[in-house]
Amino acid sequence: MQTNFSIEQLNDKENQSSEKIFRKCVHCGYCNATCPTFHLLGDELDGPRGRIYLIKDMLENQKKPSERIVKHIDRCLSCCSCMTTCPSGVSYMHIIDHGRNYIEKYYRRSFIDRNIRNILSIVIPNHHLFRLAGFFTKLVKPFKFLFPKKIKGMIVLMPTDFPKKEIKDKTVYPAENGNKIARVALLTGCVQKVISPQINEATIRLLNRHGVEVVVPKKINCCGSLNHHLGKENSAHKEFKNNILHWYDEYSKDGLDAIISNTSGCGTTIKDYGFIFRGDAVLEKKAKKISELTKDISEYLGDNLKLNFKDNSKVYKIAYHSACSMQHGQKIHSKPIDLLKKTGNKILEIPDGHLCCGSAGTYNMLQAEIADKLLKEKVMNIEKIKPDIISTGNIGCITQIANGTNIPILHTIEILDWYTGGPKPKILSKL
Repeated sequence: MQTNFSIEQLNDKENQSSEKIFRKCVHCGYCNATCPTFHLLGDELDGPRGRIYLIKDMLENQKKPSERIVKHIDRCLSCCSCMTTCPSGVSYMHIIDHGRNYIEKYYRRSFIDRNIRNILSIVIPNHHLFRLAGFFTKLVKPFKFLFPKKIKGMIVLMPTDFPKKEIKDKTVYPAENGNKIARVALLTGCVQKVISPQINEATIRLLNRHGVEVVVPKKINCCGSLNHHLGKENSAHKEFKNNILHWYDEYSKDGLDAIISNTSGCGTTIKDYGFIFRGDAVLEKKAKKISELTKDISEYLGDNLKLNFKDNSKVYKIAYHSACSMQHGQKIHSKPIDLLKKTGNKILEIPDGHLCCGSAGTYNMLQAEIADKLLKEKVMNIEKIKPDIISTGNIGCITQIANGTNIPILHTIEILDWYTGGPKPKILSKL
C-alpha cells in the first residue's frame, strides 16, 4: 500500500509505526473472509481492509474524524482474526489502536455516548467501583424500562450477585510441602476477581500443588486493556506504567519465572507492553522484560509443568471455545486443547471457531446489536455438537456465552484444577 505521510508526520513514533504497517498491506482482502463484522454486515468499511483505508486517510490528511468513520471504527471487535488470516503480516491491532486514540482526541461524541464510555472507563477497571455498580444495578433493574435502549442493555448485562471468595487474599501463596520449583506473579484482574474469583483460586491451587509459588502484588489491578481499546490513551498508559514498575520491581528483588495471565484479553495487551513503550527512555527495557515474562496460564502449564492428573470414571464432552485474544492475539490454540485431552474427556472443537462470540471487552455493551448476533451464531455452533461442558480461557467470553446458553461454561483452569486434585466446580453439581 502506498503511503503519503510527510517527513514531519513521520517524526511522530505512532505515525512512523503505522506507516510501516500500512506498507505491508497488499489489498488482497483475505482479512475480510474471517472478519466477524464483515461476515455479518457485508460492508467493505466494516472489514479490516476498509478500516485500514479509513484510518490511513484520516492520519495522512490529518482529518477531523467524521461520524461515518467513527461508526465503522467503533464496530471493530479488535478480535485480530484478520491477523491470523493475513499473508503479509499486517499488524492490524496496532493500526486500529492508533485510529481509536486519534478519534478519542479529535472527535466529539454525543453526550450520552461520551458519558457511557467515561463511566465504563472509570468503573470497570476498579473492582471496588464495579462491585458497587453491581449493587446499584440490582436496585434499578426492575425499572430498566425507564432508561434509554443502550443503558437498558447494559443493565441487563451487568452482574448483580457476586460469589464469595474461598481463598483469603494474600501477597504470597507458597508452594505446597515447601517443594518450590518456580515463582510466578499472577494478574488477578479487575472484573474477574469480582464476578468469578474461583478462576484465580483454581489457578493458585493448581500451581501451588505442583510446586509453584504464586505472588499477587497488591498495587496491580487492571492490565489497561479496557481503556486502551476505548482509545483513552492517558488512562491506559497510567495503568500500564503502574504494572510495569511493580512487576519489574518484584522481578528485580526476588525473581520471577513468569507473569501469569488467566484472562487471555489481558495477556494479549501485557505481551504488547514492549511495543507500546518502544523508544521510551525510562520504560522500554522494563516493558520489554514484562512482555517477555508474560504467559497465559495454559501456555505456562503446557511448557513448564508436568501435571499430575487423577483418574475419573465419567467422561464428559467438552467444547473448547478458543477466545479471539487467545488464538488470534497470542497465537495459542492447541495448548489448552492438549491439556484438556489429558483429563481423559472428549474435547470438541466448535464449528467456525475462529469467529468472535461478541464479548470483546465493552463491545457487547457499546455495540449490543452486533454482539447479540455474534452470540447467537456462537451458541448455535456450540449446541450443534451437543457438549456437556464448555471450556474457554477468557472471562469476557464466559460471561457472554453464559448469557446465550444453559450449557455450563468454565474456565479451562477450573477443569484442570479439578482433574489434578482440586474441587469439582460448583456449576457442575448436577452433572
